[in-house]
Amino acid sequence: MGVDKNKFKTDKIVTIERHILEQQRFHPEATGVLTQLLYDIALAGKMIASQMSRAGLAQILGKTGDTNVQGEQVMKLDRLADETIYILNDHTGRLAVMASEEHEDVLSIPDEYPVGKYVLLFDPLDGSSNIDFNVGVGTIFAIYQRVTKEGRGTMEDCLQPGRNLVAAGYIVYGASTMFVYTTGHGVHGFTLDPSIGEFLLSHEDIRIPNIPTYYSVNQGYFTRWSPGIQKYTQHLQSMTSETKSISMRYVGSLVVDFHRTLLSGGIFYYPADISKPEGKLRLAYEAVPLAYIIEQAGGSASNGYGPILDVTPTSLHQRSALYVGNTEMVKEAEDYIRIYG
Repeated sequence: MGVDKNKFKTDKIVTIERHILEQQRFHPEATGVLTQLLYDIALAGKMIASQMSRAGLAQILGKTGDTNVQGEQVMKLDRLADETIYILNDHTGRLAVMASEEHEDVLSIPDEYPVGKYVLLFDPLDGSSNIDFNVGVGTIFAIYQRVTKEGRGTMEDCLQPGRNLVAAGYIVYGASTMFVYTTGHGVHGFTLDPSIGEFLLSHEDIRIPNIPTYYSVNQGYFTRWSPGIQKYTQHLQSMTSETKSISMRYVGSLVVDFHRTLLSGGIFYYPADISKPEGKLRLAYEAVPLAYIIEQAGGSASNGYGPILDVTPTSLHQRSALYVGNTEMVKEAEDYIRIYG
């Protein structure tokens, strides 16, 4: 006897696994490997979220005492997140190579395991300096197809322009845990239901609102910026005080600030300054995947001179300025930089 579907009038419940599988229809050539890779990253997010929720009780807050390749103190949860993502992906045969913001060189697939055609770059726990203060943090990832033909993946596979991305996303660990991703066909968000341990679709086909709400920048660095950035910021400040058409918000955790910008409209920017003339954010792990996401959501991302996705990295930990959000606001920032320097 068949099931009468008319008896079930509730909204369709879509798990992240179901959604990723449905997205395969946009790729007739798909083999399911990318689908499984994305699901493994979601699983890593669940495991990290579990640790985040009991960090104080588990005594894993605070620093390890080590310094990473960026010259930053390594937080205990940084290391846990980094190891979780690597261990869940090193043996699957889906990846040729990985690279993490926490390691100076690429992360090779162990010799005892097969390699695949994909490349995974990730920032395991962005904003980790905020962990001890219970501020939201996140994981950012970018996925490419390898460009080398055989053997273990190499640095060449990791140093690709953002236009080559096949998928990117982030996981926000905050009041709730959200997984946001794109494979080039829209941006979709999922909220973790801790009672069942599953990500459920909560934000389908995210589009950045046409009317911007916030601008987000660390104005404490104002005196270090170039005249163009100072004048652009003053322009936004005047909009805040005179027309009240836009407000300033800044958390200091990139994933959280970006997530708010994506959902509310506006611009997040982290300019270069006199102490960091090349910029501060990591091109491969932070700027590029977020640029890919915002473009899929109808916005833009720039380094101040052109699209982030057009830049080909020359080193694994290359830094960049970032302006990301509504297209007209990003273009306006570029105009101020071009005119005033």
